[in-house]
Amino acid sequence: MTVHDPHMAAVSRTKSAIPDDAAMLRAAADLTRELSTAQASIYWPDLLVSALVGYAALAGAILTQGAPMVAFGLVAMLALYRAASFIHELTHIRKGALPGFRFGWNLIVGIPLMIPSFMYEDVHTQHHARTRYGTANDPEYLPLALMKPWSLPLFILVAALAPVGLILRFGVLTPLSLLFPPLRRKVVAEFSALSINPAYRRRAPEGAFARAWAWQEAGACIFALALVGSVFVLGWKPLLTYMAVHSAMTVINQLRTLVAHLWENEGDAMTVTAQYLDSVNVPPPSPFAEIWAPVGLRYHALHHLLPSVPYHALGEAHKRLATTLAADSPYHRGNYPGMWPLVGKIARSTMVRR
Repeated sequence: MTVHDPHMAAVSRTKSAIPDDAAMLRAAADLTRELSTAQASIYWPDLLVSALVGYAALAGAILTQGAPMVAFGLVAMLALYRAASFIHELTHIRKGALPGFRFGWNLIVGIPLMIPSFMYEDVHTQHHARTRYGTANDPEYLPLALMKPWSLPLFILVAALAPVGLILRFGVLTPLSLLFPPLRRKVVAEFSALSINPAYRRRAPEGAFARAWAWQEAGACIFALALVGSVFVLGWKPLLTYMAVHSAMTVINQLRTLVAHLWENEGDAMTVTAQYLDSVNVPPPSPFAEIWAPVGLRYHALHHLLPSVPYHALGEAHKRLATTLAADSPYHRGNYPGMWPLVGKIARSTMVRR
């Protein structure tokens, strides 16, 4: 997408030209060295409780009517959203750090929600690559703030249709693609990543990752077919309730994605500090950020500084940096008060005439 407005083009160039702030980067490394260990005693209970509450509430929504159904549906959406958000942690956990967690998450959450971890692994790490972030090769970046006003509603609408798309992806395309190699190549390249960049294409998996991909995709395929088949046994309500909860969960995640960055880069490679300033923290005292940006996602800018720090340590890392760094440090410019001011900021930027 070409920016025609000179001011917005200047913003894009200014962002990409920001030099690294040595004091901030040094402090981030020095103050958080002992925070990089993922604690199984935190990960497992958090995941299991979130999933248990989510599925119990989903059952409650299926079995009730009226206001109780809506209440159960809301609880199910928020709890399953939290459980699903651990997919982000899976891409950063060091190999062997949490034995069995990836397998367990896929069985408990990834396959039942049709978002197995292969859809995000080896994709999200490219978003963190120094030479890829904010460029055309970044699977998780679009210059949304520089696009047309209608692009933001469309961005959210696409998310609302996610459960339909996932049923088609795994229940239809997976079995068909096994019969037709050209279709298989297209499915792997274009329909196998949780990305927002429509130009992104995946490479075919190899080795151990290919084997993990195979069993995860097979599990999601079986679940998608069983989900559709359940209509003939249980009627429409379980399927439609599941899809409504899934759709709402995906919409709130898309809103969270919308405010995870400022989306002001037009394609040039950026320094780590520039990436940080194009990203967003919503730290305390914001009361709701832990709900709409769970599992450490409220510290997304900090995560770009310290991608190896586990979610449960990001709050402490933020406190140390916020209290140590000088008032004029770029670190403080990455902190924002909440979701809606950020939505408004990005929406206003799209309305600038180009």
